[in-house]
Amino acid sequence: MDDINLHYRFLNWRRRNREIREVRAVRYRDRWRNMARDGDILRYHGDSDEVGCFVAARPLSKRRRYFEVTVNDTGVRGMIAVGLVPQSHKLEHQPGWLPHSVAFHADDGKLYNGSTVGQQFGAKCCRGDKIGCGISFDSDDGQITVFFTKNGEEIGSVEIPANPEDLYPAVGMHSLGEEVVLDLNADWRVEDDDGQMIVDSHEEDWSRLHDVKVTGTLLEYTGKGKSIVDVGLAQARRPLNPRFHYYELEITDAGEKCYIALGLARRDYPKDKHPGWNKGSIAYHADDGKLFHGSGVGDPFGPRCLEGDTMGCGIMFPRDFSTDGADDADDWDPDVASRPSAVQNNLYANDEDEEEEEGEDLEGRKVMVFFTRNGKVVGKREVALPPSGFYPTIGMMSSGEKVRVELHPLSG
Repeated sequence: MDDINLHYRFLNWRRRNREIREVRAVRYRDRWRNMARDGDILRYHGDSDEVGCFVAARPLSKRRRYFEVTVNDTGVRGMIAVGLVPQSHKLEHQPGWLPHSVAFHADDGKLYNGSTVGQQFGAKCCRGDKIGCGISFDSDDGQITVFFTKNGEEIGSVEIPANPEDLYPAVGMHSLGEEVVLDLNADWRVEDDDGQMIVDSHEEDWSRLHDVKVTGTLLEYTGKGKSIVDVGLAQARRPLNPRFHYYELEITDAGEKCYIALGLARRDYPKDKHPGWNKGSIAYHADDGKLFHGSGVGDPFGPRCLEGDTMGCGIMFPRDFSTDGADDADDWDPDVASRPSAVQNNLYANDEDEEEEEGEDLEGRKVMVFFTRNGKVVGKREVALPPSGFYPTIGMMSSGEKVRVELHPLSG
């Protein structure tokens, strides 16, 4: 009798075990629609009227908290989305469109967080770009920090109310020809002594930082913000040159008063002075739209800049300009050239017909410095180029100010 009972118990155990394996097989299975998969390669396989979506078999976890895709082909419209979704996500919708999902979309650089209306988040992505998505477990209040990367640099992050076990890697597509390489085992983690995930700060791009914190391409003011002596300053390691002649920033947080200045300054510029206030500097100030050129008194120049606006600054170098005397010329990359751009073309047009601006008598070689706002030229000013060159310099002076900087937005 005991042998018979043991036999039945064994049969019941084997049946339950088989049922569990079948359930797990269904649960831990990659799902996709309107896509073709060949190993790690995902291709759009629809008629462009339907969304293609892939959802990985397993959610992110503390051991596997990050994944990446490489854009092999943007296809017709480049409508590629990378993000996280619940296991039950409907495959006819892009990641980020439905509740409890979040995604970065390559075609418009926007973040979609449970809505079909996105928020501006980063730059658009092209063929060859790597887009990453990961989570941080440094919050214990029921919020999960989801961060996104592009080509190894963090774009930004967002907190969402979610359990990490409910966040599955997802990729969306929506036009013919789109193709990506999926890496579910990509490694983004750099751990400190406490085991917390940290991101490369990219401080090597900056030679001087005063009361400014750097996280990827994000600069955050950390000073007191009480008076004019509480300036936070960030100065790039290399000056502008004919190959890298332009840079820009996006105001991601205007802070209390948006005392943000974008400009150029000599290498030994005082760390506690706003760009434009002292000699050897020129800057466009966001709070009042004025141009400051070696003086604490600004001239009316352009519109004020607000949160979400993009400010740019560049130099129109003479065609016979040589970098032989520049201190950092050896560090410039000779293989990378600037792309043609509307900014360049607009500035060189009718340049010879413009009358010289009246101003102080400056020594040294003169160059034309120009400023932009949201891709349109605001104005320009002829100034003397310091012997060591003009270095991209950013100032901030009120609590909460944050900007995202692209030092080479026109280079490829």
